[in-house]
Amino acid sequence: MDFRILVDSCCDLTKELRKRFNIVTAPLTINIENKTFIDDENLDKEDLLKTMQASNEAPKTASPGPEPFLKFYQKHDNVFVVTLSKELSATYQNAVLAKNLVLEETEHKFIKVFNSFSASVGETMIAVKLGELIESGLKKEQILEKADKYISEMQTLFVLDSLDNLIKAGRMGKIKGKIASFFNIKPILAGSEAGTITLLDKARGSKKAIKKMIDKIGEKGENLEDKILGIAHCNALERAEFIKQEAAKKYNFREIIIVETAGISSVYANQGGIVIAF
Repeated sequence: MDFRILVDSCCDLTKELRKRFNIVTAPLTINIENKTFIDDENLDKEDLLKTMQASNEAPKTASPGPEPFLKFYQKHDNVFVVTLSKELSATYQNAVLAKNLVLEETEHKFIKVFNSFSASVGETMIAVKLGELIESGLKKEQILEKADKYISEMQTLFVLDSLDNLIKAGRMGKIKGKIASFFNIKPILAGSEAGTITLLDKARGSKKAIKKMIDKIGEKGENLEDKILGIAHCNALERAEFIKQEAAKKYNFREIIIVETAGISSVYANQGGIVIAF
């Protein structure tokens, strides 16, 4: 059976992963004051980051409407979709709406929309898992069962180097944010079971925060020998490589991969930010 994978653009991918699993992306858009960025292969990420830094306003993101999902569903009979957490974006709802519209016209198609309950490399890990399950030749019922189990167990952790977007968006008070920045406090965030973002811990300085995050892998992870560790970074390759090196020493992941954040993930992570999922 010929399965296809569709993701939204918060799913950070390498060219190799995209090609291997034949993954197609539906882009979100980012609005900063009067400037609009489409989060596709033509995005100028450095311009996006500079524009974010120069603006006093928080970036606003917009999900793809139902149309790109509708067009993809009409072309293919067996589709898996992975979206941003529905608590963070309307992408999931639009993908489901398009699915319902298509299935009203024809009943022979199979379309499954997965709420990742995550973002960035969390979506990446789900897409990779689906790709591996498809490669193994499993039936769709088996793929669904294993993918649902994987999503329910997956952990997503973040370390932010910059608090600017949290402050601009009102998620952190200006005074509290200035104090945290002055004392070089770096938050360690986690994806919750509900798909929201929660404060897990904090540390003085990025190095200590990264080391704490690496320790959290051992606290939160199970059966790591069967899993891949995904690391996404926003212009922080050296940090990503350090995490890969230290995680390889401490844990027995089946594989560790590094990806760069695209547009939406860069809005969340900001310059120097790190996201991991396993």
